[in-house]
Amino acid sequence: MSDQIKHECGLAFIRLLKPLEYYKEKYGTNLYGLNKLQLLLQKQRNRGQDGAGIATIKLDMPPGHRYISRKRSISPQYLKDVFDGVMTHFQDLNPDQLEDTKWLKYNRPYIGELLLGHLRYGTHGVNTIETCHPFLRTNNWISRNLVLAGNFNMTNMEELFQELISFGQNPKEKSDTVTVLEKIGHFLDDEVQRNFNWFKPEGYSNIEINKKIAENLDVQRILQRSARKFDGGYIMAGMIGHGDAFVFRDPSGIRPCYYYQDDEIVVAASERPAIQTAFNVHIDEVKELERGYALIVKKNGTVYIPQCKDQKERTACSFERIYFARGTDRDIYLERKKLGKLLAPRVMKAIDYNMKNTIFSFIPNTAETSFYGLVQGIEEELDKWKVRTIAKRGKELSSDELEKIMKIHPRVEKLAVKDAKMRTFIADDSSRSEMVNLVYDVTYGIVENEVDTLVLIDDSIVRGTTLRDSILSILARLKPKKIIILSSAPQIRYPDCYGIDMSKMNDFCAFQALIDLMHENNQEELIDEVYHKCKAQEGLPDSEVVNHVKELYDLYSYEEISNRITKILTPKNIKPEIEIIYQTIEDLHTACPQNNGDWYFSGIYPTPGGNRVVNKAFINYIEKSNARAY
Repeated sequence: MSDQIKHECGLAFIRLLKPLEYYKEKYGTNLYGLNKLQLLLQKQRNRGQDGAGIATIKLDMPPGHRYISRKRSISPQYLKDVFDGVMTHFQDLNPDQLEDTKWLKYNRPYIGELLLGHLRYGTHGVNTIETCHPFLRTNNWISRNLVLAGNFNMTNMEELFQELISFGQNPKEKSDTVTVLEKIGHFLDDEVQRNFNWFKPEGYSNIEINKKIAENLDVQRILQRSARKFDGGYIMAGMIGHGDAFVFRDPSGIRPCYYYQDDEIVVAASERPAIQTAFNVHIDEVKELERGYALIVKKNGTVYIPQCKDQKERTACSFERIYFARGTDRDIYLERKKLGKLLAPRVMKAIDYNMKNTIFSFIPNTAETSFYGLVQGIEEELDKWKVRTIAKRGKELSSDELEKIMKIHPRVEKLAVKDAKMRTFIADDSSRSEMVNLVYDVTYGIVENEVDTLVLIDDSIVRGTTLRDSILSILARLKPKKIIILSSAPQIRYPDCYGIDMSKMNDFCAFQALIDLMHENNQEELIDEVYHKCKAQEGLPDSEVVNHVKELYDLYSYEEISNRITKILTPKNIKPEIEIIYQTIEDLHTACPQNNGDWYFSGIYPTPGGNRVVNKAFINYIEKSNARAY
């Protein structure tokens, strides 16, 4: 993706089901759990570049012994920093101590049966150590301690925050993570107290009641009560001090989650290939956690997957398939190829089937897979053209002419090269900007001047600034006749409020194109009309709010918006003709049938809070406010 946008975080959870001595005997190390957690996080590092954190819980530790440990980092080498910090606790040990599982558990942190890791890709706010997951809610009652990490954004955070206040709480800050932590913590406290009140009259001592609470704590009930008003996309994992744990997915399946279980471990992660690689298991053994369900592991090792929220229509994030998730997943790899392939018919029309003077390439680095699909689609379209041509000419074709037709193939080259990030010490702003915009380089000497057309595919075009300020200008140095840029994703028209850092309308080149067209056609009164409609809904419940911004997009065809985007993103004084072709929403669903969440393209939001967010984003644009819409 040429435009850098921030997005969903990464999650990794492990529960060791056997005694720790088992893993030492079978795998030769007392650090088995930590090693697997590090590998899970390493294989999902694409999901977070702002920081990382881990936490562990030890089972059955006597009072006075530390049983929860946590390490977080926001350093440039955050994963290395986290695990280097963990390993400092083992560096001074002699071989006998490193081999003694029981001694390590009682004398060193992080040797525990429950492990939770998180990779942070902050959508907004400051990047401090305090913003890194996992978060802790501590208490001297072991069953009231809560460790939480997640990949989520709530659209109704203000409502959830006010509910905490109504409980009598005084939260220390207003943020998604703290609000969710305290919401679950509140109902955890309530459940613990309910159990205490149940067993106390039966004559149990307080110490005995602690054990009874651990056995009888209803985690499903806690999650059901906590999530009653959750509106957003989420996957969250929690560990309770005495040893219960959960992984909980939103009822629309917006955020991804996969899990694997055998007689040794239960593991969950944001991406399937991470589990496959870390535990060397086949794809069929890794399951997707159903939307609205929770993977719950009790302290005694019992695993069950109950429903905690009523399921809504599946609207799993399609951007996961287009760009965010790593392409090593079989299904994602094939879907990205299909996205490229489906663009081929429109590309062939755009170049008028001129293979001789067209060069196909991609914008590195993440569009490579869709490029393979594009080339495959071009080959298939070319084969159809060959069949039609041969059938039409019939016996008139000489052997030489037939041979020439059969030898026609796409010209495939690597034109754009993403260079290493350059540091510049030039003080002049314009000079610095020019240097930074040369992050892409090109392969010289293979383009026929003012004759060849260049066709390059990108994952998506969000803002288009890198395309306008860097890529197109650099490609123009090759002196082509025309440059066609393909987007394997449709036009991004609306803000996202479930994880991706896209909350301001004017950031989108599609929205800029819409407004530009409306000004050109003297339709300012319609802009004002929609603004007032959005303002009129500010006090309504989310369930009654309508996305009125869609009314403006409905005024123009998809092609009209694409053409205006092309005009906006074409650099001044550039000689080659520019054309931008976007994927259609229909073909997106054909390529990614199971991930049909397309609200950033279609404006159809999976939760009521989404409509409020898009209207607020439009209001902010009209009122020239730089505030976020959620």
